[in-house]
Amino acid sequence: MDMDGVLVREQDPIPGAAEFLAKLQELRTPFLVLTNNSMYTPRDLAARLRRTGLEVPEESIWTSALATAGFLEDQRPGGSAFVIGEVGLTTALHACGYTLTDSDPDYVVLGETRTYSFERITRAIQLIGEGARFIATNPDNVGPSPDGPLPATGSVAALISRATGVEPYYVGKPNPLMMRSALNAIDAHSEDTAMIGDRMDTDIVAGLEAGLEAILVLTGVTSRAEAERHAYRPSRIVESIAEILEDLA
Repeated sequence: MDMDGVLVREQDPIPGAAEFLAKLQELRTPFLVLTNNSMYTPRDLAARLRRTGLEVPEESIWTSALATAGFLEDQRPGGSAFVIGEVGLTTALHACGYTLTDSDPDYVVLGETRTYSFERITRAIQLIGEGARFIATNPDNVGPSPDGPLPATGSVAALISRATGVEPYYVGKPNPLMMRSALNAIDAHSEDTAMIGDRMDTDIVAGLEAGLEAILVLTGVTSRAEAERHAYRPSRIVESIAEILEDLA
């Protein structure tokens, strides 16, 4: 399941989320909380959720930073990267044996941050021009905040692409690669797994393309009317995760 818009809205838990998570753990049903946000480590996110009253073990959290690190480890073990991002991304890359450098890296890796630096963006553009491969953790153009939308990874990636003529490879949702890595993390199979999300363009399309049941909740960014505008349809549309809890009762 996605996190923002499914379990929490800003700093507040969505009604039914705590009971839903408790029921999954009572039934010993394997689950992962998936997020395209690469800023935080699973431990950070588990602590954030705990402060809202939601108990999620850190091993049950899967981020685009972890998926990106796993992808790069498979592609080029022991490689190097110039990173624009926060501790969630740098920790994941260090854990898979990557060296972080601004001198002749194998990759430029762009992730989420609230302190985008013009100097680092300029350096990323230079390095890509010199031959570094361009990776981005996720394609989200905006992210939520109490004051309204904020520019996110996809927006900054577009800036770099415009300057270099190079499009990044996005690892996070809706790339089925992230879904498959998440399935592997809990030893699950697509035919008996569901994806619960609030975004049609990431959560739902990723679930469908990975062969999962894709359930749209209306507690996030997508309304029922907006869902109808897409060429693809979710497997189900529910008002909130509390409605899914009723199925487990």
